[in-house]
Amino acid sequence: MGESIMAERTKVVEVVPYNPEWKIQFEQIKSMITGYIGDLILAVEHVGSTSVEGLSAKPIIDLDVVMDSYEVLPEIIERLEKAGFVHQGNLGIEGREAFKRTCEDGFMKYHLYVCPKDGKGYLEHIAFRDYLRANESAREDYEALKLNLAETYRYDIDNYCDNKTEFVKGILKMTIYRD
Repeated sequence: MGESIMAERTKVVEVVPYNPEWKIQFEQIKSMITGYIGDLILAVEHVGSTSVEGLSAKPIIDLDVVMDSYEVLPEIIERLEKAGFVHQGNLGIEGREAFKRTCEDGFMKYHLYVCPKDGKGYLEHIAFRDYLRANESAREDYEALKLNLAETYRYDIDNYCDNKTEFVKGILKMTIYRD
């Protein structure tokens, strides 16, 4: 599998202060995506840390494109490929299909995922985002953790991500995985 088809690896972990521009960029990318596949999808959601106002983040927009079921995926793939995206499969995570832009489109860096509406990953993204939006102390704790990890694992994105997992799982236990 050639390097060009793999997800872009972050070489340096950079966590920067929240930027209101992220919301604007999301809306513009969403409009572009909706222009290509709007009739095939249910929603385009801004997820990840850039979607939480006031939270420091890696300056990469995460978008979850929500489809009713996998039945529409072949047509989504076809249309997005015509628009200059390469389908990368799930990159090892069930319940999401990753797409990579193959040409410059003038937007900041972003990750595009297509997910079924009942997919575990998608539901977790929304639950985590909404919890952080609503809870200032959790948002502050997560920010402190990320800034600390970004310093400790500046050149090691895997360790940076792995060390956030416990925090994320803790939030998900309080939200969608309550016993």
